[in-house]
This record gives sequence, C-alpha cells and structure tokens, in this order.
Amino acid sequence: MEGKNLWAPWRINYVQGLAEKKECFICHNLQNPQEDDQNLVLWRTELSVVILNRFPYNNGHLLIAPKRHVFGLEETSEEEMLEMMKLVRETKKALTLAIKPHGFNVGINLGRCAGAGLPGHLHIHVVPRWDGDTNFMAVCADTDVISQSLTELSNMLKKISRENNLPEL
Repeated sequence: MEGKNLWAPWRINYVQGLAEKKECFICHNLQNPQEDDQNLVLWRTELSVVILNRFPYNNGHLLIAPKRHVFGLEETSEEEMLEMMKLVRETKKALTLAIKPHGFNVGINLGRCAGAGLPGHLHIHVVPRWDGDTNFMAVCADTDVISQSLTELSNMLKKISRENNLPEL
C-alpha cells in the first residue's frame, strides 16, 4: 500500500520554534492592541485576555490568560482567577452559539513536561469537542484536522458576542 501525505505547512513555524527561547507571545500581543485581529486576540478585559490558539488541537481552541506575566496559579490574585473563570464561562457560551460543539475540554498545563507550549505565562485552554472528533488522524497519525480558518472563526465569535451581549471584543 502506497503511503499518503497530509500537508500542514503552517505547523512548521511551531515545530521549528520549539527549541528557541522566544518572547512570550501573549505579552507581545498585549503590547500591540492595534494588531488584535492579526494576533487573533478576541477579548481584552481589565485583567485578562482571550486569544484564538494559532496551533489548535481542534477548531475554536481558545487561550485565556491573565494580562500579567505569571507562571502559576499561586501567583494570581483572587480577581484574576475569578475573571479568568468567568471568561471560561463566556467563551463557552460564544463557542456554543458559533460552532455548536457537543462538549468542551477546559484545562491548564503547568510546565513544559505537563504539555505547556508556553510554560512561562499561565493560560487556560478551552477546547470545543464533537462526538467522533477523535478519529484515526489524531490517534494514529498524531495529526489535528482543523475545519475552519482562524480569521473566519474570529469574526464569527466577535459578531456573536456583540449580538448576545457577551464581553466586549
């Protein structure tokens, strides 16, 4: 049987950059509000930010982070923790209206060995899930299939947020 290839050329920047010591992309994105659309920043609140994951596990994969560059939960204030958890709730509402997932994974990876791609800046993952979305691609090929462009989803989430009085984007 002849082998088949699935081309995902946008992932090369991520793969090649793993070993590099880089600036925190969350902090970088916060410094440039005029570039929110190209940086995939969806929401800015007083203490937190919501960003579409540029290298998602699934369509609609969001990151919620405190604006302050902190490593762990113990470094956050009560206000930051409460605001981030409220954003988990609000992003779940927006994603449900926009792309109608069947469920969600919500999690925090603390440290590179625990799966954190950005171990220095605490962030919460909100990952929409659908019945049957774990298929042979993810299980056998360690490949994620993303079915919608990030720009299209960003625009859809912003529109839904406005129409449903979710946090201002």
